[in-house]
Amino acid sequence: MHQPWFSDIYPQIWPQIWLMTDTRNDPVLERSIAALPRGSGIVFRHYHLDPGDRYQRFQSIKSIAKRHEHLLLLAGSPALARQWGADGVHGRQWKRHETMGLLHSAPIHNAREIATANHHGADLLFLSPTFATRSHPGQKPLNRLQLRRLIKLCKKPVILMGGMNAQRFQQQAAMGAHGWAAIDGLSRS
Repeated sequence: MHQPWFSDIYPQIWPQIWLMTDTRNDPVLERSIAALPRGSGIVFRHYHLDPGDRYQRFQSIKSIAKRHEHLLLLAGSPALARQWGADGVHGRQWKRHETMGLLHSAPIHNAREIATANHHGADLLFLSPTFATRSHPGQKPLNRLQLRRLIKLCKKPVILMGGMNAQRFQQQAAMGAHGWAAIDGLSRS
């Protein structure tokens, strides 16, 4: 079985800060990754690229991520994550037997999706939207009561997403979330 490189370094202590890749931050992605605290996490999405270009872009990001000891997850299938050399996979549909040997993060928005992610054995749960976000314009963010209730349903560490930055994460610290993720909030121009 594939044993991820981070298993000795991060046995169950996952990064608190996660950069989500997107077409919006692609032009500044290298600088943004280099500016992250050592040992942060990256979720590589880049859905806008065709498969060949997406693979090439992933490999260039993987090189930078390794240099800074960041974890790099692929939004894609577990088989593709293994083939491309990712540390893990991002997606709620994957079952525990499919993700063995990979860090598995799942996006969640409600109690039903949390139950699915818990059942499938996800290691990290990315909960959104915490605040209004450009990624989902017009979507109403979760209020503090909803956030607290949903976090309590999670069996694994929660990463807050949606309009997040360091200051907003500090304001939400009492909620019990492990960390935060962003596109714009971590993109350095």
